[in-house]
Amino acid sequence: MGKVEIILIDSYNRNIDYMRISITDRCNLRCRYCMPDGIKLCSHDDILSFDEIVMVCREAIKLGIVNFKITGGEPLVRRNCHELIKKIYALDGVKEVTLTTNGILLVDQLDDLMKAGIKSINISLDSLDRNKYREITGFDELDRVLEAIEKSIEKGAKVKINAVLHDRDFANDFLSLIALAQKYPIDVRFIEMMPIGLGAESMLVSNEDLIKILFDSFSNVISDKSKHGNGPAQYYKIGGFLGCVGFISAIHGKFCDSCNRIRLTSTGDIKSCLCFDKSIKLKGLLKMEDVEGVYEALSKSILEKPEKHCFEDIKNITETKKMTQIGG
Repeated sequence: MGKVEIILIDSYNRNIDYMRISITDRCNLRCRYCMPDGIKLCSHDDILSFDEIVMVCREAIKLGIVNFKITGGEPLVRRNCHELIKKIYALDGVKEVTLTTNGILLVDQLDDLMKAGIKSINISLDSLDRNKYREITGFDELDRVLEAIEKSIEKGAKVKINAVLHDRDFANDFLSLIALAQKYPIDVRFIEMMPIGLGAESMLVSNEDLIKILFDSFSNVISDKSKHGNGPAQYYKIGGFLGCVGFISAIHGKFCDSCNRIRLTSTGDIKSCLCFDKSIKLKGLLKMEDVEGVYEALSKSILEKPEKHCFEDIKNITETKKMTQIGG
């Protein structure tokens, strides 16, 4: 593993080996549950440079963090995203760098990304209904996303679809999306929306409901215990399907006891849990090229990672909200 110096275990005996890296706050969609009216964008000077991100990754590797996920905003709106990926892969000890994207710019950048080392791509897609996709995202770009899925598969990338269902028509979207796993050798995953920010105003669809629909709709469903990546998804195989269906249940299947990640924001804050405001600022340390300070800050973030997220009564909240919204 090259430059790994220690495997740092947090206070609750979790091995933190995964970092999600946001490289921009910008996005080319305006999803209604994320930023329907846009957001106040950071200035260019506030966003970490690629060299600063690489500095953080180099120190993270020394602590046993060897898997990295490039996210945004939409990461592909930042110029030369593939160059950053190439720089991270050049570090001794890196195991894997993956990408999460909405897919709109993916076809044009796919060759460069794969040459840089990307082998696994997560594509966000909440509906296959064209009108609904436009309603959710604000843009009529579904064809480009579907093309990105096909081209990525053709190029040999491992593709995962990330879907967040959040309205009363969720059963129809669910069944149409899992049909992608019948047609293609991909994972279609359903992620429970976290009740934070604008997500708190949306209908909170439980993966428990989706799994019930899955078993009610298909007679040949079996649990798949094999490892599909670095995340906490629970997977199922359906007879005759080329791919699998997965569920990431942060609320109704809480996986805090096995959470293995920390997050680096585009402005240089380290967050050990998405659900808490607490963070450690690295920007000043990076500007001073204080390598030791960055290392110590990362260590502190891991060691102070909370035991669990803060939505203890969320099942009751979810059921109450669902009944209210379905009832009109």
